[in-house]
Amino acid sequence: MPSFEVPEVDLSQYSMRQLVAPPLALLVIALTVVGASFALTGWPADPGIEFTGGTELVVESNAPQSEITAAFDQPHDSVRSIGTDGSRYLITFQSEAEQDLVGQANDAGFEVVQSQSTSATFGAGTQQLALMGVGIAFAGMSVVVFLLFRTFVPSIAVVLSAFSDIVVPVALMNLFGIELSLGTVAALLMLIGYSVDSDILLNNHVLRRSGSFWESVHRAMRTGVTMTVTSIVTMIVMTVVSYVFGIELLTDIGLVLVFGLTTDLVNTYMLNVTLLRWYKFEGVAR
Repeated sequence: MPSFEVPEVDLSQYSMRQLVAPPLALLVIALTVVGASFALTGWPADPGIEFTGGTELVVESNAPQSEITAAFDQPHDSVRSIGTDGSRYLITFQSEAEQDLVGQANDAGFEVVQSQSTSATFGAGTQQLALMGVGIAFAGMSVVVFLLFRTFVPSIAVVLSAFSDIVVPVALMNLFGIELSLGTVAALLMLIGYSVDSDILLNNHVLRRSGSFWESVHRAMRTGVTMTVTSIVTMIVMTVVSYVFGIELLTDIGLVLVFGLTTDLVNTYMLNVTLLRWYKFEGVAR
């Protein structure tokens, strides 16, 4: 059975500035992208119809895409081919007139495979619940981390890494055109758990187990990197399979998790290691 061996990376040969610069630069760029999106649209990423209200239709037809969109009176927000045979299209409208849109599709000779409509009022309530869920999860995680370690630097390292693991994927969602939906919000909540797990593993090895600092870091990397890389490979497989079969929600969730888990590797073993290194050798623990 094939196994994954974590390569021995000698992080001690790099200065603290060299290690901390890439993750901090990545975080600053991500905050800039998210801030620009929020300033222009009022959202950290493009919202889906669960938050704005509207209608989604999945229609099946051999007609060209331009002919399909021309069959509807209401302007569409997006249209894309889904599935493996290229005959199904997912069309999104801001309009909530689901029955009218279904009727127009039938009149044009298209087969309506699926339709879904969300009111703007319900979308606004869903938006508040989703944002509240993310906020409560992050706040609860922060409190638990501070109670667990009871020291500022190791605790803030975990919180900062988790924050970056959320912000960077949201920025990449803007760049790749992935909408903010209930599915992608769930993926962001999962990333909080992934991030805290890998960071607490590192902190426990460094602060609570015997051995030198770098020995502890390498022990944590053998376990943490293996878990994270395995999760990344799993999410890549899920993303590819769901894309081939036209399952948009799983494709978006998989991409967000791949973005976040890859970011977590950088934050945990560059940013967090640097903060712990400073704490152990130059900070208050010296």
